[in-house]
Order: sequence, then structure tokens, then C-alpha cells
Amino acid sequence: MKQSVLDLQATIQETLGDAIVVSEIKFDELTVELAPEQSLSALTKLKENLGFDQLIDVCGVDYLAFGDVTWETRKAANSGFSRGVFDFAEEEGEVDTNIPRRFAVVYQLLSVENNRRVRVKVYPQDTQMPMVDSVVSVWNCADWFEREAFDLFGILFNGHPDLRRILTDYGFVGHPLRKDFPLTGHVEMRYDAEKGRVVYEPVTIENRVNVPRVIRNDVEPKG
Repeated sequence: MKQSVLDLQATIQETLGDAIVVSEIKFDELTVELAPEQSLSALTKLKENLGFDQLIDVCGVDYLAFGDVTWETRKAANSGFSRGVFDFAEEEGEVDTNIPRRFAVVYQLLSVENNRRVRVKVYPQDTQMPMVDSVVSVWNCADWFEREAFDLFGILFNGHPDLRRILTDYGFVGHPLRKDFPLTGHVEMRYDAEKGRVVYEPVTIENRVNVPRVIRNDVEPKG
């Protein structure tokens, strides 16, 4: 483990104090988790006191069903290499989406002057309406990053000057990168020649997933 990363960990711990929930180093990369109620002030200190003047990225993470292995819980098709159709709700019951620490906001910070990097995580307290403080006032470039996290994950950023969708349509329903969002979406759209406009309708296709190749040792090779 590099001494420079250990020194950075100690410096950040001394600067942020009890705002840090946990701090860990893996593969010589430092990740710091902040308490959500102190995230804005702590991130401000990282920029002003420790020189992390550049915000590389802000993204959302959904940890719903994190660690589950899909193909260990479902049987493969009996023949061929086709695609399988599953009704997940009927097969395994409704997924509990109200789990603690389901969502996280991840910040990638860079100090150009000191050539140091740190990853910062903040877990919103409320799973049903996840919200953290906006950092647009600290780094202007966070504007569109936070809008993307809101659009795709439904994470709210308190204090954002213009929090609206940025990638999906104005009338889009839901947040497509949430793990409980259906693969086929909620609605489908088409152009209606009679009405002369695009219309939205309920989805008419089935929810389909890939079926892995199954090797059967009980079948003798041909030839």
C-alpha cells in the first residue's frame, strides 16, 4: 500500500473529523463515506482546505439486490439457446425496495496541484425519497451530473438551481437505472398518423432476459 495514500487518508480524517462515516483503501484507492447531513460542508473543505479543485464525476448507485447472482436462482431453458421469459414478481415475490442504504451518490475528486484523488460516497437517509445536498455551489460542473443522477436514479439534490430531467423525455415515467425498473419500461411511444403526433401507450412486449448456454454432459457428441 502506497504511503502517499495512507498520508492522504490521515489528512482527510483530521480535516473532516466526525463527518466521516468510514474510510477505506482498496487497490491503493481511497474511498471516504460521509454523513449525509454533513456532506456539503465536508466536500467544501475537501476543495478549499485540501485542494480538490476538480470534480471529475458525480453518479448514482442503486444497491438493490446487490450481490445476488441471477442464474443461481433460476433454471435455464430445457432446450436450445433461446431467450427465456420470466415473471419475476410471480416467481420470487415482490422485491422489497425499502431497504436501508439502497442508494448512494459517488463523487470522484482530483487535486491537480497535488496529483491526488479521492472517491467520496454519500448514502441518502430516506430510501423512498433519496436526497442529498447539491454541490453546484462548490463545483459548477456538478449541475448536469446531478441532473443525470436525478433523471436515471430519482435522487434529489437539495439546493440545485434547475433540477429536471436531462436524458429522458419530458413525460418519461420512472427512473430507468433503478434496479426495480422494468426492462421494457412502463410505456411505449409511436407516431400516430391520424392524430399527427407522437402518442404513448402501455407496453405490449414481454419482459425477456438472456438465458445462458447450458452444457449437458449426458449427450454424446455426433460424428
